[in-house]
Amino acid sequence: MIFIFAILLVALAFEYINGFHDTANSIATSVSTKILTPRQAVVLATFCNLLGAMVGVAVATTIGKGLVDTTYVTTQTIFSALLGAIVWNLVTWWLGLPSSSSHALIGGLCGATLASAKGNWSVIHWAVHNPLSGKVEGIWPKVILPMISSPLLGIAAGFILMTLLILLLHRFTPRLINRVFSKLQLVSAAWMGFSHGTNDAQKTMGIIALILFTATKNGTFDHLPTGLGFLYTPQFAVAFWVKLACALTMAAGTAAGGWRIIKTMGHKLVRLQPIHGFAAQSTAAGIIQLASHWGIPLSTTHVISTSIMGVGATKRWSAVKWGIVGRMVWAWVLTLPITAALAYWMERLLLWVTPGPG
Repeated sequence: MIFIFAILLVALAFEYINGFHDTANSIATSVSTKILTPRQAVVLATFCNLLGAMVGVAVATTIGKGLVDTTYVTTQTIFSALLGAIVWNLVTWWLGLPSSSSHALIGGLCGATLASAKGNWSVIHWAVHNPLSGKVEGIWPKVILPMISSPLLGIAAGFILMTLLILLLHRFTPRLINRVFSKLQLVSAAWMGFSHGTNDAQKTMGIIALILFTATKNGTFDHLPTGLGFLYTPQFAVAFWVKLACALTMAAGTAAGGWRIIKTMGHKLVRLQPIHGFAAQSTAAGIIQLASHWGIPLSTTHVISTSIMGVGATKRWSAVKWGIVGRMVWAWVLTLPITAALAYWMERLLLWVTPGPG
């Protein structure tokens, strides 16, 4: 029982780190354009993330039971997955690189489950037909394809939206445009925060629901003390208290340490004005909202980063600092294999130290 609570704390620690690693994405452009102070941006992101986190469980379900064979998932496996993701998130946060916490978690879960199954690659659901929905689900359609397509869509959609705004508003003075979009960016920032909550907060919800389901399946919760019955989860489900805990923890992380990522996203990548911030945030929020509806655990980092690139490229190609973009791309490409490897060897180590079920 103590081990289960320890894993739940590790899961919330991941969500906290996700807060200052990924939620910074949703407020970076608002701070860099000076529409909001850091404190105001954090309050707005916190409130909108909280609202978004309460909407739907499609992404949580994908994370919890759509990517790997849960027969081989133990609480120890989840512990290894979380540790692998946390290590990578801290390294990329320290370097100021906006890598994907989503892919870190997914890579960790796949690597740890592979180790638990002693190298049996079939435990990873690469592409599985779901007879209930009639759709193909798994790593390939839910993770790999979106990982490739969403950055391209972010660049293209950001460029197109910004180009349309330039064509529509070229007769107006820059002062009027700044004044109008200073107000509109508040709306796009709120939408971005809400969309981020519907997708990113759900990922840890899925992991916590999987922890509770696994512990119940293994008989750990057969004799729960009075008052802890809410932990008993005979079927995979995301309880309201799980949603609330994840949303509040992510909000706390946002307030604590998002500045390293904000500096890269909002200041180093491209110089932004209110109209650019509005276009980038609206583009990213729309893409993330669609992904959440379809249960795709999208990388919000990839989407907002590439939306900023697309918007910035309308100024001139050189307006985007492509050297920094190159560092970001390397972080994106390496996230899945590195976190999978970290979690794999952590799980192997734990299996060697404590053989038997987790």
